[in-house]
Amino acid sequence: MINQRQVVDYALQRRALLAEVRSGRVGSYEACDASPYLLRAAKFHGRAGDQPCPICRQEPLTLVSWVYGDELKHVAGSARTPEELARMAGLFAEFTVYDVEVCRACHWNHLVRSYVLGTGEPADGPRRTAGR
Repeated sequence: MINQRQVVDYALQRRALLAEVRSGRVGSYEACDASPYLLRAAKFHGRAGDQPCPICRQEPLTLVSWVYGDELKHVAGSARTPEELARMAGLFAEFTVYDVEVCRACHWNHLVRSYVLGTGEPADGPRRTAGR
């Protein structure tokens, strides 16, 4: 079990954007703007959802988890599977996860939630500086 902290849910923001798309105030081309990098991450690191895409309704949404944090170094800014997140939560003190839903058919994407994972303890040992 992963202990998620500081959870932020973006459901209201998503609902507002979908209402604007349906009313015609926002074009679907503006809402369906997933980058090729995000689509590739959805293909290889995403997990299938159970809801259909709210725009095209052709394909179930895929959930992609992105990780960011100072302690992650070169891993920061990459997509990770749930298994990798569980392993990382035991290795690092703190990092933020951003879950993004993606439709691989029409390229809809939206931030679903963000949360903090990690042990919550400071990193072991003193940090080395350039002068040492």
